[in-house]
Amino acid sequence: MKVKRGFQDFLKEVKKNWVLFLMLVPAITYFIVFSYVTMPGAYVAFVNYNPNKGIFGSEFVGFKNFAFLIRNGDLVRITKNTLLYNGVFLLLSHMIQIVLAIMLSEIMNKIFKKISQSVILLPHFISYVVVGVFAYNFFNFDNGFINSLLVSLGMERISFYSTPGVWKYIIVFFYIWKTTGYGMIVYMAAITGISSEIYEACYIDGASRFQRIRYVTLPLLKPTFILLVLFGLGGILRGSFDLFYNLIGTNSLLYGQTDIIDTYVYRSLVGSFNFASSAAVGLYQSVFGLIFVMIINLIVRRVEPESALF
Repeated sequence: MKVKRGFQDFLKEVKKNWVLFLMLVPAITYFIVFSYVTMPGAYVAFVNYNPNKGIFGSEFVGFKNFAFLIRNGDLVRITKNTLLYNGVFLLLSHMIQIVLAIMLSEIMNKIFKKISQSVILLPHFISYVVVGVFAYNFFNFDNGFINSLLVSLGMERISFYSTPGVWKYIIVFFYIWKTTGYGMIVYMAAITGISSEIYEACYIDGASRFQRIRYVTLPLLKPTFILLVLFGLGGILRGSFDLFYNLIGTNSLLYGQTDIIDTYVYRSLVGSFNFASSAAVGLYQSVFGLIFVMIINLIVRRVEPESALF
């Protein structure tokens, strides 16, 4: 009876807000076709894939396709690097996006505000290949901008491409520089959705601008922040391959500090067309991401139930 009543309530809701449900159809169709229909394809991670026999006709080999990750003892290293980089990317980028969104929302000059938004958003449209060229021209030993500047000041050159320790900071900088503008738009939209009456009430009560930000803007942005972080955690083992590869390339001196799952798999399987091993890595990343999201969502639900995904 409860199921029947729930279904009837759902039909009433669809009839009442049919336009909104119609707008959801393209997104629902996309996820059904490209996420759910393709899920049986994960079976390829457990077979010795033969294109002539197909996925379900190929020989079942169990976890053999995962062996190349464990064989050389690299699984822990690349998993740790991927987690640490993505963790820093996720938290630092969102904090900077919130700060910039608040700063821009407080600017009254519309022309300056639009110019600032455009300048901050511009790096999002720059290819990572171009970012790699920027980095090379900044850091190469012979005629890079920084080394040329150091020489002109009578100082010694720095061999950035043989110094692994500095690249974790360089990679984080370029990621933040490139992605901040796009993510900032989401928070600016959330700030725009905050009722002006709340700010007016605070102003009448004598609250300063910083107090309005602290006690109104930030608390109302918290659900958006938690939701975006939870979504981001789902891909915490999926590194930004194009960023890392274009900055590091095949420089083995830097692998200890900069190697992530995606770049390691690319180097291990390039030219071999090993679909099964690639699928095994993808499944490992997806399952780990799912478990991570479930755990974090459980914590969020206990601390602040209204901000949890489910």
